[in-house]
Amino acid sequence: MSQFLIVTVIGDDKPGLVEQLSAAISAQGGNWLEGSMSRLAGKFAGIVKVGVPADKVASLREALGALPSLKVTAELSDECTNRSARRLTLSLVGLDRIGIVREVSQALARHAVNVEKLATHTSSAAMSAEMLFHAAAELTVAEGFDTTALQRDLERLSNDLIVDITLGESA
Repeated sequence: MSQFLIVTVIGDDKPGLVEQLSAAISAQGGNWLEGSMSRLAGKFAGIVKVGVPADKVASLREALGALPSLKVTAELSDECTNRSARRLTLSLVGLDRIGIVREVSQALARHAVNVEKLATHTSSAAMSAEMLFHAAAELTVAEGFDTTALQRDLERLSNDLIVDITLGESA
């Protein structure tokens, strides 16, 4: 029987880190299922979902912990998903300032919206060279969820933060 490990890694960025990680996973019979990795402020950071035979979980954790260049955590997951949930998308762009993620996430939490994926970055505005903050989120809500109240809250927040927020149904 296969189990799932959610593996998080961080270390000083240098060539070969993904190879070390993937070799340790493969050597223990693990299957790299999905993941995301980035270079952030000179650090390599990532998260990976690994399928592994139940009898190899302990040895895979040990092998990952022994990697010399990475700090690794590996947590068991029961892979329970709510197939009846509705999927929404949220995109945001505006002048960068402290607290944007906090305020948007508070609004989402008030409406019991689950953030499944969040990607953010900053960029220089074309004409003014001011920093723009961008966010893209994949969200899930209960099947009967009414988006009207959430949309109103996000519009109010959009005006307060001076950002553009778009909420839509996911395909």
